[in-house]
Amino acid sequence: MVEKNQVDESWVRSLLGDWQLIADLAFSDLVLWVPQRKKLVAHAHARPAAAATIFYRDITGNLPRSDWEETINQAWELGSVAVPQQVAQYEGSTTRVSAYPVFSKGSKSPDRPLAIITKHTNLGEARLPNRLQLSFVAAGEQLLKMVATGEFPMSEAGTAQRRGAPRANDGFVRLDEAGRVLFASPSALSIFSRAGVVGELEGRLFSETVNNVPVGFGAVDEGLPLVLTGKGAWRTDLEFEALTIAVRSVPLMDNGKRIGAFVLCRDVSELRFRERELITKDATIREIHHRVKNNLQTVSSLLRIQSRQSSSEEVKASLQQAQRRVSAIAVVHDVLSEGVDQEVPFDQIFKRILQLIPETTSSYHNTITSELEGSFGDLSAERSTTLALVLTEIVANAVEHGIVDRSGKISVRAQRDKKTLHIEVVDDGVGLPEGKVGSGLGTQIVRTLVESELRGTIAWTSPIRGGTKVVLEVPL
Repeated sequence: MVEKNQVDESWVRSLLGDWQLIADLAFSDLVLWVPQRKKLVAHAHARPAAAATIFYRDITGNLPRSDWEETINQAWELGSVAVPQQVAQYEGSTTRVSAYPVFSKGSKSPDRPLAIITKHTNLGEARLPNRLQLSFVAAGEQLLKMVATGEFPMSEAGTAQRRGAPRANDGFVRLDEAGRVLFASPSALSIFSRAGVVGELEGRLFSETVNNVPVGFGAVDEGLPLVLTGKGAWRTDLEFEALTIAVRSVPLMDNGKRIGAFVLCRDVSELRFRERELITKDATIREIHHRVKNNLQTVSSLLRIQSRQSSSEEVKASLQQAQRRVSAIAVVHDVLSEGVDQEVPFDQIFKRILQLIPETTSSYHNTITSELEGSFGDLSAERSTTLALVLTEIVANAVEHGIVDRSGKISVRAQRDKKTLHIEVVDDGVGLPEGKVGSGLGTQIVRTLVESELRGTIAWTSPIRGGTKVVLEVPL
């Protein structure tokens, strides 16, 4: 009977993030068995990319078959690799099932495995093996043995992007402990031939051969020597004049001693070109937002100057309102110019809108304090612009009509769930005259924007304690 074991979740998660590589190299299905309620249960399953899978149906959550139990229990109890002599039958296919214990370097119970991996090889698909298959299977078997000694997965670093990470079938180069090429797959030979490598790779020092090829203008990763010699687990990009190659090195260990490595490679020229195009487009969009913000600030400054020179109080007030609305839109474009996402944190926008209050109150001889409770969350650029205008008008109306010639407070509460954004704007001013909502331009703008652009609802009320309360419901 299996005893309950404390599974190191982070180690197992790291293993699951990289065990597809083992399945591809071994041409076999892999099943991870973890202890649950004194039994080993199938927790995850990886199918090989270049071989027929044995399990056409998902076996996750199942108990092991009776003809697998002896091998699995042997690996669990002894903490060592179990390879039975006999073969097994599964849904008409002849298979061989091997079991490998999973250990981690920092395991709390070094004598007890964290889990068991079974390798299911379809013997019915076996063909006369070639050098490629033999090299793949040998590398996959060594990785499984490293899993059994806590030497795999390895903490991997590097500056290359995760997108386009090389896989076993993209290109495979096997190195000895000195960094000399023992085997290179046809795909790898083609990739490096296009990069400018002349002749065969086998028998040559991989690092010396690649370094002799003229490189492009990209930055050179400081971990490149680790990749080309196989001395460390590293991922990076090689920039050549003709193409870009994503490379990843995986050292092979045997009880703490490095016995060689293999390097995976993939031509990612087109992928990196598209990524650079996207980066350029993102930079262009940010620059456009920045220029729009500058232009709007210029318009706002012109309106301010015009209002100061006007002798009509009515004209001056209208120009100040227009200037305030333009400034609110400029805030949104300013925030958009600082990032690449088209969804922006509206809390940041609203806090900057509140900073516009002193400009609004300067002509009303009152002092306003404000507070924000809750969070608006992230909103699209279109909704952010509309909501910024709406809240600017509501706050301005509270200052102009609610809190006149005295000090006051404006409280804003934002609450969000998956479907709705609920906003309350409360002031402690004089309240709505006769309990009726005004019919001025500001109120018309707010109602139109909320109902037409945001597809939401808005309501004005006067609480018993005084002041005005505006409630917005915006569907998400």
